[in-house]
Amino acid sequence: MSISTRLPILDLDVLKTFAAIADTGNFSTAADRVLRTPSAVSMQIKKLEEILGVSLFKRDARAVSLTHHGEILLTYARRMLALNNEVVSQFIQPEMAGVVRLGAPDDIGGIVLPEVLKRFNDAFPSVMVNVMIENSETLRKAVESGELDLAIFNCSTSELRSGEEILFRDRIIWAGKKCGTAHMRTPLPVSVWESSCIWRTSAMRALENSGLDYRIAYQSGSHLAQRVAIHSDLAIAPLGPLLLEDDMVELGPEAGLPEIGDYEVGLAIGASGSEPVRAVADFVRNAIAAIGNRTEIAA
Repeated sequence: MSISTRLPILDLDVLKTFAAIADTGNFSTAADRVLRTPSAVSMQIKKLEEILGVSLFKRDARAVSLTHHGEILLTYARRMLALNNEVVSQFIQPEMAGVVRLGAPDDIGGIVLPEVLKRFNDAFPSVMVNVMIENSETLRKAVESGELDLAIFNCSTSELRSGEEILFRDRIIWAGKKCGTAHMRTPLPVSVWESSCIWRTSAMRALENSGLDYRIAYQSGSHLAQRVAIHSDLAIAPLGPLLLEDDMVELGPEAGLPEIGDYEVGLAIGASGSEPVRAVADFVRNAIAAIGNRTEIAA
């Protein structure tokens, strides 16, 4: 008997579980993703480690991380899972092919797109998703003109147009540096997006109604610029709570700042509405719904 015939065959289902743990850094979260119990997931990984004769994860009290052998296996596991999906899709969903043009602003896009693009590619490897990062108003016009097939955008409910739907609603907050002093200065230094941004419009209205003396210290269409202004304690900025980072804090009436109000995350779908476009839209809806559920739990 040759060496090759004696080698064990790895179970793709087990590799899928292994990759989920690597992605989430948590056995319980991975178990939810692969629809198994945490004990079943642990048994799968134990068996996999026994087959390969190596330890795949380093464990501590809060999370797990890959060992050197785990990092090697993860590369192969992703290649094997991707190849499996590509082969199966040729027989089960051969019509799901083509290019989908998706737009998103850099703030919510940075939270939603990584999950959407990864999962969609796993499910439909024959469909390419091209991404445009722009401000919300530009993206909505691009869908209307046919330049994009669909787009995620920030808005208020009153601005909703034909072919658009609301996926998520949250507060707009003032964000400042933790232990910072920018919010104590007069005039109040504020960092904002371009004029079409709903966060800017709502924040400026709140400041005007409150009578606070303020100045626009920074203006940019990039979320990175807003983060830099906050991290440097040179200004505060209106943000969605999802964008708060470890060295940022929410500032409110206790800091002398007015409440801003709410905003919505919407989805615009173009007139073509092909099956691949509808599939991407479903993945976007599911990803944003998951964000909403996590927000509700945290609250």
